[in-house]
Amino acid sequence: MSARNILVINCGSSSIKFALVNEAEEQFPLSGLAERLGSPEAVLHWQQGEHKDSLVIAGADHRLALSHLLPIVQRVADGQLHGIGHRVVHGGEHFSGACRLDDVSLLAIRQVAPLAPLHNPANLLGIEAAMKLFPSLVQVAVFDTAFHQSLPEHAYRYAVPEALYRDHGVRRYGFHGTSHRYVSQKAAEMSELPSDGSSWLVAHLGNGCSTCAIENGHSRDTSMGLTPLEGLVMGTRSGDVDPNLHSHLARALGWSLERVDAMLNKESGLLGLSGLSNDMRALEQAREQGHAGATLAIEVFCYRLAKSLASMSCALQRLDGLIFTGGIGENSALIRSKTLDHLGLLGLKLDAQANARCVRGIAGAIHAHGHPRVLVVPTNEERQIALDTLALLD
Repeated sequence: MSARNILVINCGSSSIKFALVNEAEEQFPLSGLAERLGSPEAVLHWQQGEHKDSLVIAGADHRLALSHLLPIVQRVADGQLHGIGHRVVHGGEHFSGACRLDDVSLLAIRQVAPLAPLHNPANLLGIEAAMKLFPSLVQVAVFDTAFHQSLPEHAYRYAVPEALYRDHGVRRYGFHGTSHRYVSQKAAEMSELPSDGSSWLVAHLGNGCSTCAIENGHSRDTSMGLTPLEGLVMGTRSGDVDPNLHSHLARALGWSLERVDAMLNKESGLLGLSGLSNDMRALEQAREQGHAGATLAIEVFCYRLAKSLASMSCALQRLDGLIFTGGIGENSALIRSKTLDHLGLLGLKLDAQANARCVRGIAGAIHAHGHPRVLVVPTNEERQIALDTLALLD
């Protein structure tokens, strides 16, 4: 039987990220982005090997963009497309794993949309468009929240009235589950340990950031909560703040809930602290030139990350290693080093040369000899979504 091809789709409100994944190849045969959908500037970009191309699709919606994408996918896949895997951000308590898409699962995804109003409706747009265009293909939803459904109740419940949980689903869900799962399995392989018999702390660091404690292949705690705002300092998200900040700003400045919400999600984090950028690369450059805001943003980011990792260790019986992943985690030797400077009590220490070497996709161990394992593991959420889709095909 020849290696199978899965199209992985990740829909935003005005974009579609996609990748064609072949189960036998590490590199994607095709990947790309349709962006600015619904506007006159809508455009489809794709890359096949070293070759890049673009197509203007003015005014195209999700369905029209996918219809332009279909012939490209079929050509690259040589007509052999075996299924479609969709990233869905929130599965609520309905989904503890990937599921085949049908009327019942679509209804369940719609029902939890109030928990992810920016994400699930956009994910649904892509799913419905793809199901109309590819009615004969198996389509699968893979949820960011599903991996964290193994959290014990003492880790996922908030200390709020029980009726809010029972009637409205107010609890901690966690996100980035596909990434946390993928890199913990990879780390176990790299370390020649069983994934179902090893324990990891993971730091997924990109524009969105989260930590996770993983024991025997199961998530035991994670830093994000009901929404992706809880937890670490991120690109433009504040992470944890005093819950009374909303009412303080309403009283002191007359701010509405919407204004506070926008500030915490879009104007805070690295951007808010630095007054400069949400991009860690720009902040590291500015720090070298003595920029006080960039220096502070990096210090706060690393301290809060270390604090979160230390708290996650409460969920583990033992520690087989710490994993860094995501755009910042895979590429910033500075962030890894400054974070571990705060974690001396866990015995963690880096090998400076190994740390400097692990950038731009290079995976490996970066801990000093005789100290607990620290690994850089590039994430590959698209491949994990494809593997989950293939598992349901089987």
